[in-house]
Amino acid sequence: MTPERIRTLLEAVEQGQTDVDAALAQLAHLPYEELEFARVDHHRTLRQGFPEVIFSEGKTVEQVVAIAGRILSSGTALLATRTNAEMRDALAAEYPCAHVNALARTVVIAGEVPHAEAMGNILVVAAGTSDLPVAEEAVETARVMGNAVETLYDVGVAGIHRLLACRDRLFDASVIVVVAGMEGALPSVVGGLVDVPIIAVPTSVGYGASFNGLAALLGMLNSCAAGVTVVNIDNGFGAGVAASKINRLRTGRDGVLPVEKTQK
Repeated sequence: MTPERIRTLLEAVEQGQTDVDAALAQLAHLPYEELEFARVDHHRTLRQGFPEVIFSEGKTVEQVVAIAGRILSSGTALLATRTNAEMRDALAAEYPCAHVNALARTVVIAGEVPHAEAMGNILVVAAGTSDLPVAEEAVETARVMGNAVETLYDVGVAGIHRLLACRDRLFDASVIVVVAGMEGALPSVVGGLVDVPIIAVPTSVGYGASFNGLAALLGMLNSCAAGVTVVNIDNGFGAGVAASKINRLRTGRDGVLPVEKTQK
């Protein structure tokens, strides 16, 4: 349940438009609701600004659909990550309005989401086409959290002119998520060009010595570009959440002043 819905409910009680028992019934499942196989955290929107997200790997189709139903019952949006085709089909059948991104392995169902009203865009940059599943997971995550998101794909360092030809798009972003595998060099290059936060995402893409993304992870952690922040291997979701939180702070929420752009 979102803060706006709780405020509306409390105001209705105060004004005599609903009674206390009816209000208690609506709040009965805060802070969490117990299912046979999960405890659905209905309080997360109040604490963190976005409802609980379903990490679908390791769950059955029936479990994912049941958890989704309980999250949506509170009026909030739903994001399910790391879904398989059967899960996506089941959610789409149950909720025809669902937005399915098979490449990202995500399902989004709209609801009440606090919008960031971003000063600028989150830009998701991917080194190569093989990195797109992780990049798209970051895109879907940031978008459902209320951000304007743009993408810049297949601009890896093997053809650096492709990135430099789009440098104006880098300068216009408020936050940049950079997704790369192999040696993970792209975040360092982008970090050396811009003055905005960079979130680097190593992927498990690469030949044998990339060690399933470990080489990219270590390369990003050792970036010579100051201020590059790194999330875990293939963690597009974590990057999208981090980018959204940074973007909200840059709007001036909670007394934080927007950062004036200096590069154009």
